[in-house]
Amino acid sequence: QNRAAKVDVEPNATSLVIKQLKEPLRDRKKTKNIKHSGNLTKQQLFDIVRQMRPKSLAKEFKGTVKEVLGTCNAVGCTVEGMKPIALQK
Repeated sequence: QNRAAKVDVEPNATSLVIKQLKEPLRDRKKTKNIKHSGNLTKQQLFDIVRQMRPKSLAKEFKGTVKEVLGTCNAVGCTVEGMKPIALQK
């Protein structure tokens, strides 16, 4: 029997947010503490949330939206020109 393990790498919320910001690739060893000052649309935010939904621990879709908004806050980007914390309320 073939017992080879199959590994799938699922992207986390932070990498999906940075990918949606369309920032150029950087050398992680040389550039540290970079600020991602971009702007996401609500449509881009919902696309990220739909990808994160199976991994999320939230019961509902809006809970997953709040998780991703918290990630946006940690990354330092805005959503629709507003701070993510303002959208969470």
